[in-house]
Amino acid sequence: MSHISRSTLIIAFFFGVDKVFALLRQILMGRSYETFELDVFLAANNIPDLLSVLISGGALGVALIPVLSEYMERQGPGSAWELFSRIINLAFIATAVLSLLIAVVAEPIIGRLIVPGFPEAQKALAVELMRLDLLAIIIFSLSGLVMAGLQANQHFTLPAMAPVLYNLGQIVGILVFSPQEGLQLGPLTLPALGLGIHGLVFGVIFGAGLHLLIQVPGLVRYGYRWAPRIGLRDPGVAKVMRLLGPRVLTMACIQWFFLLRDNLASRMGEGAVTGLNYGWFIMQVPETLIGTALAIAILPTLAEHYARGDDSAFVQTLNRGIRAMLALSLPAAAILAIGVRPLVGVLGLEPAVSEIAIWTTRAYLLGLAGHALLEIAARSFYARQDALIPLVMAFLNAVLLYTVLALLFSSLWGITGISLANSVAFTVEALLLFYLLNRRLGGVGQVRAVIGRIAAAALAGGALVAAVQFLLPFGSWGVGRSVLVGTAALAAGGLLAVPFIWREIRALVRI
Repeated sequence: MSHISRSTLIIAFFFGVDKVFALLRQILMGRSYETFELDVFLAANNIPDLLSVLISGGALGVALIPVLSEYMERQGPGSAWELFSRIINLAFIATAVLSLLIAVVAEPIIGRLIVPGFPEAQKALAVELMRLDLLAIIIFSLSGLVMAGLQANQHFTLPAMAPVLYNLGQIVGILVFSPQEGLQLGPLTLPALGLGIHGLVFGVIFGAGLHLLIQVPGLVRYGYRWAPRIGLRDPGVAKVMRLLGPRVLTMACIQWFFLLRDNLASRMGEGAVTGLNYGWFIMQVPETLIGTALAIAILPTLAEHYARGDDSAFVQTLNRGIRAMLALSLPAAAILAIGVRPLVGVLGLEPAVSEIAIWTTRAYLLGLAGHALLEIAARSFYARQDALIPLVMAFLNAVLLYTVLALLFSSLWGITGISLANSVAFTVEALLLFYLLNRRLGGVGQVRAVIGRIAAAALAGGALVAAVQFLLPFGSWGVGRSVLVGTAALAAGGLLAVPFIWREIRALVRI
């Protein structure tokens, strides 16, 4: 197996473990809180999530990795770690200042921008939760960059484990911080803090701390020594900032999707925000395991090819990644879209909210391949230290196109239309980025030879799951049995699809 394939499998494995914990978290949330509390909690996360993505690792991490890889290649680890110290100090200060400002203006942000359709009591609760959540984001300003620093050193295990502990922290919040009664663990009874939905936010803060601490041994292993410096005039800092500016705006464009989604959903009745969020979560399971895992693993290698000026190796590596993503994501989307109904029952949602989650999941899954391809398409430009093109495409598609489609589709198909608009806009963005890469490098996106087999895999796997659902009386069974048989049907559909895409799976091992 190649280094990229090993790294991808490591990341995918821990992402899979993370998704198991995330699913458990979602089940516990659905069964532990009222629907209006979930609506409020999910809406309150919007701005903290935006800040986290912009500064605490999302935007800055992707901007930092290519420059750190270049420093490692040309100047050695010492210079790279010195640059890392400067960036992490700057990010921490910026996050703390922005968090304070957001806390001050939290009320108009919640009431006018995020959920104008909520009742006043829910708006007030959302303000409280959002202010608490900002504490976790300050921790993430360190943790997200530690993750990027380790990935630049081609170390993926500890960064991949960190999200698992983050979800574990939230589970502790649900089971320990929130309940009114103590949790019985054999002979041991944990005390009840009785914090309600606030306990979930304290779990988020606890999870953020675990997210950071699990990665500290990696810094020690690679010889990192913290230095109290910033140095805005430092050449490395300046280069990261040049990449960061467009990347921040790009991620802000992407986050517009979440803001507009919840804004529109807040006007569609109780449970709409929760149903959309659960649909997004379900789609994100295969997207993370396929798109994010491979894109994270491939970015440092693409950056190294660019640093060496080897465009041929760059295109070859990129095309293998594209084919692997299509071969895995299209069958996964078809199989899961057909087989999702029995699985939603385990989440413990109210029937009306479950129905929203089912149909929004299916609409999101129409764009699964587009989301996965966008992961690698955008990173291909950042690997070449070009952040302008992804910014322009994100603005045109994630903001302008998505806004128009969301308003149009929601008027035609209600809540499902919001998620359908997302699928269309993000797929268009991925295709346009690959088109521009192909014009620049040539030979990008060579998939004609494999697209027929991939389509056959999706049809065969989806047809098998549909046949199982048609023949078996899921509706008359309990939740546990339905989930068990539904999961088995999904697994059978996946196994039937494998022979059609076996060449791409083998190629992924050698990528």
